Amino acid sequence: MRFPWTTRWLASTPRCSRWWTGGKRGCRSARWRVDPFEGRRADTATTANGSGAFPPCVSTPRPRFDNLTRHGSGPSRRFHRRRRKSQMSQAAAFEGMESFAALFEESLQRADMRAGEVISAEVVRVEHNFVVVNAGLKSEAYVPIEEFKNDQGEIEVQVGDFVSVAIDAIENGYGDTILSRDKAKRLASWLSLETALESGDFVTGTVSGKVKGGLTVLVNGIRAFLPGSLLDTRPVKDMSPFEGKTMEFKVIKLDRKRNNVVLSRRAVVEASMGEERAKLLETLREGAIVNGVVKNITEYGAFVDLGGIDGLLHITDMAWRRVRHPSEVVTVGQELTAKVLKFDAEKNRVSLGLKQMGDDPWIGVSRRYPSSTRLFGKVTNIADYGAFVEIEPGIEGLVHVSEMDWTNKNVAPSKIVALGDEVEVMVLEIDEDKRRISLGMKQCKQNPWDEFAQNFKRGDRVKGPVKSITDFGVFVGLAAGIDGLVHLSDLSWNEPGEAAVRNYKKGQDVEAIVLGIDVERERISLGIKQLDTDPFTSYTTLNDRGALVSGKVKTVDARGAEIQLNDDVTGYLRASEIARERVEDARNVLKEGEEVSALIINIDRKLRSIQLSIKAKDNVEQQEALQRLSADNRETAGNAGTTSLGALLKAKLDQGN
Repeated sequence: MRFPWTTRWLASTPRCSRWWTGGKRGCRSARWRVDPFEGRRADTATTANGSGAFPPCVSTPRPRFDNLTRHGSGPSRRFHRRRRKSQMSQAAAFEGMESFAALFEESLQRADMRAGEVISAEVVRVEHNFVVVNAGLKSEAYVPIEEFKNDQGEIEVQVGDFVSVAIDAIENGYGDTILSRDKAKRLASWLSLETALESGDFVTGTVSGKVKGGLTVLVNGIRAFLPGSLLDTRPVKDMSPFEGKTMEFKVIKLDRKRNNVVLSRRAVVEASMGEERAKLLETLREGAIVNGVVKNITEYGAFVDLGGIDGLLHITDMAWRRVRHPSEVVTVGQELTAKVLKFDAEKNRVSLGLKQMGDDPWIGVSRRYPSSTRLFGKVTNIADYGAFVEIEPGIEGLVHVSEMDWTNKNVAPSKIVALGDEVEVMVLEIDEDKRRISLGMKQCKQNPWDEFAQNFKRGDRVKGPVKSITDFGVFVGLAAGIDGLVHLSDLSWNEPGEAAVRNYKKGQDVEAIVLGIDVERERISLGIKQLDTDPFTSYTTLNDRGALVSGKVKTVDARGAEIQLNDDVTGYLRASEIARERVEDARNVLKEGEEVSALIINIDRKLRSIQLSIKAKDNVEQQEALQRLSADNRETAGNAGTTSLGALLKAKLDQGN
């Protein structure tokens, strides 16, 4: 069953798809919504039961609601509508037949006006940012003014000039014609490069920069690559002098699709040097004087263009003096006159010499500067091991760092002299064969070691600050900037050197005795303990070996005891020397602080040790007692005649009591 009001409502809605959104379809509460997808509509068939499910969607070119009329069926209406559309399209085709013919003729006339084609256009006007050109198309084209500027930034065109431009687009959708001057130039450049590659002609380009393995060259706006191996006939390590120069090149490889162009300058040089080289080789010989231009500088020398062939001017043949770098003598582009030292016709190699143009200053240098000659020179170079001093043009000598100052042996040369300083030196040694001269600066000053030896003798007292403390002694500053050494063994009589050195600090003023002076080795030996008398020597002088001494036990252990003989001298008593009986542990017999008497059995003055023995003392006392007893017995026997031994002993004991 169909409802008229429903049909009218659906026919009055916009022509787009509608979706069922719920409610009963057979009542006014039914709801529809517009489908956002064009060409899709909801089925308009309604059900009597009013189901709320979505009806299926039918995909059609446009929504069709005119078939839902009150009278007539849907298929008949569609037939009449299609017939009317067919009649209207046939009429429009007959009317546009003449306009189609005109458009066809116009397309034939503009067959060459495709995108990418190069055409000629007239400059209409020049504005601030654009150049307006007319190419006879739909509209005038605006081309950026930067495309009409040269490398110097100047505009190359004027109003009325005809220029070549490339078509980017005849119409860009807004009615504008898009043209490009750069693309036209680039296309012309590619065509000229292809022609040069086929014919072998040279092209002109400007070196724009340096890349890995070579240089980049701009040829008519196209970026090309120049390998370093094809830069010159000889290897070139430093390519910086070629940057920014305009030269001729030969195209050896071209790939337009990959935008790759490879050039060669060596081919141009070889072609230009062919005739000149042949003429030069005929007159070139060793010893000849030639003129040339410095074309390249390396670390080991410079290459000179002789006109068709290059010659090597080695760094050692540039000057008689020491040359650190060839740039000190020559520069790129400099014209010079040199002498041919060697010439290899097979390999076309020429060795040149610049210093050979003058006399050798080393001839007779030993006669001009005998040993010990003092003269003034100019510092030309400073190294870690010394300084080079030029004593005359072309002759330099080395002042080793050890020959600069008497006291500072390891000082940096740059702290003593500077480049350009005029210093006084003494000739120490000359080797003409090796062209070496040894010079000295300290020899022109007073030797502080000789001066000290003249002013001080062995046993004199000196004073000075502690300069440094080392593992083997203390250095004391003396007059004229020299130092004297106090060895660890000469610091104290009583303490070990390692302990005594802790009593001194850097900068502390001390007094010492001169023990020895060695001018040749530049050494002065000092002693601090020698300021006082040696207590060991004094004691051993009074108490030699075999003397009976006494002292207190200072320390004791199982093997023996240390006996304090006086304030500065100690002796050692071993456990085996304590008694006649065997003593296993000295601590069982002796105690610290106990007074003991012992006999000196050995003195080691080198090690400064005294060996004591109680057992030897007892033996001596026993021998003395027997000797006295024997003497008394002889005296008694002389007075009373012969008697027995028992009587003698009894008499001795009675006498002792």
